[in-house]
Amino acid sequence: MATKKTIADKSPSAWALARISLGLIFLWAFFDKLFGLGYATCRDATTDTVSLVCKKAWVEGGSPTAGFLGHATKGPLTDFYQGLVGQSWVDWLFMGGLLLIGIALVAGIAMRLAAISGSLLLLMMWSAVLPPANNPLLDDHIVYIIVLMGLALLPASQQKWSLQAWWAKQPLTSQIPILK
Repeated sequence: MATKKTIADKSPSAWALARISLGLIFLWAFFDKLFGLGYATCRDATTDTVSLVCKKAWVEGGSPTAGFLGHATKGPLTDFYQGLVGQSWVDWLFMGGLLLIGIALVAGIAMRLAAISGSLLLLMMWSAVLPPANNPLLDDHIVYIIVLMGLALLPASQQKWSLQAWWAKQPLTSQIPILK
């Protein structure tokens, strides 16, 4: 006699889809800013045309943070964020964060570190445009943070479609618990 599957049996798949999807969001942002793929980077605001690898692309010497920090920030922290414009260390931290968080989420490795660093990055992006456009407190950044918290709290045994089992066996991972 076959056992009846419950919705709870599907939760690891739902969490895996959330993890991979969120990881792909981070990776897309990285590659768009690196090469200017025409979504947030290298799209002409007036004509809506895209020129790949334009002067705004990081590979062409553009700053991946200058547009947002210099023009989109608002609210009580505007001066702080606009003071970061043009700082190469900010660009390197931002791009490194996007890439490493995205890889960790897609691969399902270093989930605690990815969740903490991803949440910090998202919290900073949220605080750069206070108040949010459509709600006095919440926006997609806060929802993503909540998802990251859920992923960080998910037991390794529930990590479906990931390299978590292999990652947990690596010597560095056992020495540094935040890498689990």
